[in-house]
Amino acid sequence: MKDHAGVSRTQAFWWVALSYVLALAVAAAIVLLLPSDWHPMKAIALADVAATIVVFAASYLTRNSSFYDPYWSVIPIFISGYLLWLGWENGADHWRSALAFALVCAWGIRLTWNWARGWTGLEHEDWRYGQLAEQTGRWYWLVSFSGIHLFPTVLVFLGCLPLYPAQAIDNAPFQGLDLLAVAVTLVGIGFELFADNQKRRFSLQPANRGKTITSGLWAFSRHPNYFGEITFWLGLFLFGLAADPTYWWTMAGYLAMVWLFWFISIPMMEKRMVARRP
Repeated sequence: MKDHAGVSRTQAFWWVALSYVLALAVAAAIVLLLPSDWHPMKAIALADVAATIVVFAASYLTRNSSFYDPYWSVIPIFISGYLLWLGWENGADHWRSALAFALVCAWGIRLTWNWARGWTGLEHEDWRYGQLAEQTGRWYWLVSFSGIHLFPTVLVFLGCLPLYPAQAIDNAPFQGLDLLAVAVTLVGIGFELFADNQKRRFSLQPANRGKTITSGLWAFSRHPNYFGEITFWLGLFLFGLAADPTYWWTMAGYLAMVWLFWFISIPMMEKRMVARRP
């Protein structure tokens, strides 16, 4: 880990902001310079990978892979915003498109804020990355690029696929299934909001040090925040299904999210909880 002594938390956030502005500028340039006959999602995919590489470069230069952490919640806002712009004159239902964008913004801003208030600066890195560094040794930065940066980028891109039929193309008028999509997405955002806030308040109490939260939503589930996250992505799929049922296959994005949390995120968290609080 690089010595970050003398770099304040404010300065660290400026470095993160600068890297993301550069990443988004590169992504925008790619989308604008590509031939007009490229499929929008193909262009977004290429721009997404390019932006990820820029953020990875910042992670590598600072020796802190947590530079990538907010990417998960930041990039969908720009993907959805771009698709909203494409579909406004392309026959997309304006109500559906605008609601989907508003919900993605609400989710993304809230989740990014949750990361920001818990990140103390360049000396703070997600505990999982430290584990990977110990396990992979000199290969860590290759693993960091492929597993910590690129892999989540692919998953988030897949999760955003339903936004294409929902926002960018001539589609069905706003209907009952859209109302269900709004409700499911709001439940996901709300569940995650309350779960994160409850856990934060619990963790900030000195008397709770070394204890596991079992109150609030955490009394009913060991991972209510993950439930909220998965529910959010289900809501996005329902928007796409309401817009055009022939895009049912975009459910692959939602299923990829379920797979990630069920087989990777939850087992890792469970193992850590047992190790720290047997």
